[in-house]
Amino acid sequence: MTFLILVSGLALFLAWNLGANDVANAMGTSVGSKALTLRQAIVLAGVLEFSGAVLFGRQVIATLMRGVVDLELFRPQPQLLLLGMVSVLLTCGLWLQVATWQGWPVASSHATVGAIAGMSCTAFGIRTVHWSVIGLISLTWILTPLLSGLMAALFYSVVKRNLLEHPHRLEEWLPWLSVVAWLIVGAVVLPQFSALTQGVPGGTLTVALVGAVIFTLYQWSRVDQDPEAAVEPRMGTFQVLSACMVAFAHGSNDVGNAVAPLVAIATLYTTGSIPSGDLSAPLWILILGGIGITAGLAISGRKVISTVGEQIIPLQTSSGFSAELATATTVLLSSRFGLPVSTTHALIGGVVGIGLVQDWRTIQLTTLRQIALAWLITIPISISLSALIFLGLQRLPL
Repeated sequence: MTFLILVSGLALFLAWNLGANDVANAMGTSVGSKALTLRQAIVLAGVLEFSGAVLFGRQVIATLMRGVVDLELFRPQPQLLLLGMVSVLLTCGLWLQVATWQGWPVASSHATVGAIAGMSCTAFGIRTVHWSVIGLISLTWILTPLLSGLMAALFYSVVKRNLLEHPHRLEEWLPWLSVVAWLIVGAVVLPQFSALTQGVPGGTLTVALVGAVIFTLYQWSRVDQDPEAAVEPRMGTFQVLSACMVAFAHGSNDVGNAVAPLVAIATLYTTGSIPSGDLSAPLWILILGGIGITAGLAISGRKVISTVGEQIIPLQTSSGFSAELATATTVLLSSRFGLPVSTTHALIGGVVGIGLVQDWRTIQLTTLRQIALAWLITIPISISLSALIFLGLQRLPL
């Protein structure tokens, strides 16, 4: 029992840093554009991340490990996998904390993949790792920001040309913006409710249309007499919607990065054998992950929020909404084709794409170079650190 308490503490440490980095960079555009205050972003993200993690975070766990290495290799020596998952928890927690201290938005999934590869190489040799998976993930460092940047530039160009330059068209464009926003909401959220929506024809479209009608009526009721003063505040409400969607989806999906190793450890510790089939996360582990993510965002997330929201380009609500919309669309399309992508990379690409449309001279290249360097070294550092920790754990008298 003492061992489980200790590794639960490590999982909490990892979830804390995941909240401070991953969740913080997702909320950064909303804070930077002033659509939300820092306190409002922390409260909203905390509630939605925790809800997503606890209610719909069970589809985690084995995907990361089985994609990188064959778990059957550990069957003759299950204690090696136990030590390996402890090294993964330590590696990811430490790297995310360093990145957060520096204000670097990095991908927790890439750190997890690298840590699993590092301990697997140490245990069974370099050939045991599916390096094609690592290569595909590395390729997304280039493709994801490019795709998201192109989409964000397109979205923002449409908003700029039709609304910012012609604010009297606001009421005309509200229904279209509402439909697009709610289509993304339906596509992201409805899969989490798949058990509740079976047999509902056109579920996503239904959610989009109903949500768009209600949202448009609400927006029309708040249109100011001065259209020029109404555009950015109305876009702010759209950005709040997209920020809430990103937070809920992140909690329901990426919580696996924090708790997957703990689920594997708990299964190994209680059964003494390698997990077979899909692992199911107990409720207490999901709650632990949700608490850690929420606390990390609230207490340690300010640096990454500042980097994304203020230190790349100046953001307004219209540009922040365009970046979040492009991020959500990119992640959805990539998931549809089974490509492993990072929300972090998509969001940074979206922000840069908008900067190119506005004025490329406003882009802070120094900040981008620091972020790109952090992306490039995440997997190599995770592999090396995990291997060293794994070797050290093997020498302990357990």
